[in-house]
Amino acid sequence: MSSLLLPILISSVVVARQVHISVDASSSMGVLPPVARFFGADEPNEATTPDGEVLLAELGQLSPHQTYFRTHNLLTTCDPLDDDTPRLKWGCTNAYTEDSYGNPVYNWTIIDQIFDTYLERGVKPYAQIGFTPKALATDPEPYTFLFNATNTYNIIFTGWSHVPTSWQKWGELVYQWVKHEVELRGEDEVNSGYWEVWNEPNIGYWNGTEEQYFTLYDYAVYNVRRALPTARVGGPEVAGGPGGSWLGLFLDHTINGTNNATRGEGSPLDFISFHAKGSPVYVNATDSAPGHLQMNVSASLQNVRDAFAVISSYPSQKDKPVIIGEDDPDGCAACQSDAYNYRNGLIYPSYTAVAFSRDLDLALRYNINLEGTLTWAFAFQNTSYFDGFRVLATNQIDKPIMNVFRMFGKLTGERLVANSTGQVSLHTVLANSVRGDSDVGVLAAYNQTEGKLAAMVWNYHDDALPKPDVQITLDVSGLDTHWQGCESANLTHYRIGPTHSNSYTKWLAMGSPQNPSSAQIAELKAAGMLQTLGSPRTVRVEGGKVEVAFSLPIHAISLLVLEK
Repeated sequence: MSSLLLPILISSVVVARQVHISVDASSSMGVLPPVARFFGADEPNEATTPDGEVLLAELGQLSPHQTYFRTHNLLTTCDPLDDDTPRLKWGCTNAYTEDSYGNPVYNWTIIDQIFDTYLERGVKPYAQIGFTPKALATDPEPYTFLFNATNTYNIIFTGWSHVPTSWQKWGELVYQWVKHEVELRGEDEVNSGYWEVWNEPNIGYWNGTEEQYFTLYDYAVYNVRRALPTARVGGPEVAGGPGGSWLGLFLDHTINGTNNATRGEGSPLDFISFHAKGSPVYVNATDSAPGHLQMNVSASLQNVRDAFAVISSYPSQKDKPVIIGEDDPDGCAACQSDAYNYRNGLIYPSYTAVAFSRDLDLALRYNINLEGTLTWAFAFQNTSYFDGFRVLATNQIDKPIMNVFRMFGKLTGERLVANSTGQVSLHTVLANSVRGDSDVGVLAAYNQTEGKLAAMVWNYHDDALPKPDVQITLDVSGLDTHWQGCESANLTHYRIGPTHSNSYTKWLAMGSPQNPSSAQIAELKAAGMLQTLGSPRTVRVEGGKVEVAFSLPIHAISLLVLEK
């Protein structure tokens, strides 16, 4: 009987998937752009809350490269009932009001507090010029709104989204703002930031025509440059990649359209920006699979591909810096649903590793000067622990997503040629996302100054379902190019996984407390930091080669750092 059962037992054993990854330290692809250092949020006033201040300080320390922050509502008028108290998808500064005679009254107090908070913590503004102050809106009522996580999204598009009543007053507001920043902080400081005009003017954020947006843009950038001729200006922060024909028509306007502010030809454009979003869904249970969350990274990458294709078709524009001004798994950080239940755990960071690395691949394909990929996630003060919003931290406890940015911060220098037998082709991901085998990918870099090689490896799948670990053999060659005669190296293995760099699983193991003790809070904060898989160790270098073997759970990420 036992001999009859043996073949059945053997056939039922799950054989671990074997993946071979090679990294060639002698083969550079050029400088690896430090793209993962841009962040943003709808709510500007969250920056000056205790949670916001702590998180900004962490963002300012992510990497040796400068971090930038973008926010809506820097020119929005405050609700008299709650002044500048933060709330979902709302923010305000009272930068512009008018007296009883219709004369402008400028007040930079709140903007100064916000920008001071950034700069004191090592973060610089990616300043969004918007939205329309109530006193300038053509249709100001209703102006404010109260949003909750289950509202219909369109309730937010109120008076602030409308066309200004006077382009001259709009332009003067921008001039006075930039002039104030230069007087307060100096030209060099203001030149180190960005100035972009509005947000997603091709959807409800702009209650005007495309031509009216061009006028808004022209008056804004003309007056930015009037106050500071060397300031960096750009846009259009269009939704949906190229937004159909929007991005192309905007580029046409900046090249040879009639400038509505100067009546000359074209309009200044130092960088080009657009948005890319995934589209997660909740898949109902079937006979073969339980109900589960399913991500869709291809939706975002198709946005990126299509926008890059448009930009690369303009010879005069294709070399300009490009910033993906929002690059996220979904379209609403302040919304909650079953389709958004990826945000607390491992799926969010592994999705981000895949999306950002493939953004870089697409930039190479289209010869795009990709400068940044911006994550639209920050923090909400006075909310529940692990509430499901798209945020980087919850009550000053970093979520796993923060640690993928710490990993990206350690990937500096020259991008290296790296290949994985488990990496899904870019063509397949663009067409079908990651629905077959998981995507076991790699992104590697060598920092000549520090003498360090870093390789990020992920195991990603769209489905939030259990899957076997992958067994990985990582071969690094060509080290003798940099480390002649070296016989050993130090290896530090960082891990984001079920039990590493994961405050969420720690919180679940505690019983999901909403009033954790001080000892529990300390434990959760420690779990939210980037952790190593074991202690750093010495590995043998033979013929300029190192081999490392390890297993990687589904949706986990490893960063292996080698140094002499």
